Amino acid sequence: MEIDAIQKVYRRYARFYDLYFGAIFSPGRRAVIEKMRCRSGDRILEVGVGTGLSLPLYPSYVEVVGIDVCPEMLQHARYRKQRDGLAHVTALEVMDAEKMRFADKSFDKVVAMYVASVVPNPARLADEMRRVCKPDGEIFIVNHFQHTNPFIATAERLASPLSRLFGWHPDFSLADFVRDTGINILELSPVNLFGYWTLLRANTTRHLTSKVG
Repeated sequence: MEIDAIQKVYRRYARFYDLYFGAIFSPGRRAVIEKMRCRSGDRILEVGVGTGLSLPLYPSYVEVVGIDVCPEMLQHARYRKQRDGLAHVTALEVMDAEKMRFADKSFDKVVAMYVASVVPNPARLADEMRRVCKPDGEIFIVNHFQHTNPFIATAERLASPLSRLFGWHPDFSLADFVRDTGINILELSPVNLFGYWTLLRANTTRHLTSKVG
């Protein structure tokens, strides 16, 4: 999907995104923030922050910066920040995750929740996440990947032509993602309903021969 198509889909979602995806994705949001083991003073970047559903979950002793490509989604995030008095959220900016404007090594932790199967080029996303993360920092990704059950995987492939309507790729392969991005996975765990989504914890090292399992 190209950026204009993504913006169009999520502009349509923006008003009702919390209703559609708030509860079902909540366990994954909570799990990844718990897995971060945030320390006082940590500077965290959330890529694809959307309507800011995760923002109240971060501890107040960290600094959170959020970016999203869809201005309409960010309007809701900014309202949430103001309404809930989230002083630890210091910036919410419209930005392409594949072309971030941040300097190298700007953040202690970088997280992308439900973003990897949305962006046009996941490898470029991973490169940018590594670039803006400090060398001793960590990268976290929560995403749906193609199911290992062959019947469900077939249904996901059949639904793939509708990705422009959904706003994400239902047949997004974990093996391909690891191969194409070189992401160095430290930990992998299922999250959300029936474990249908996956949480990845990784470091900033790029491994061209990364494998799953």
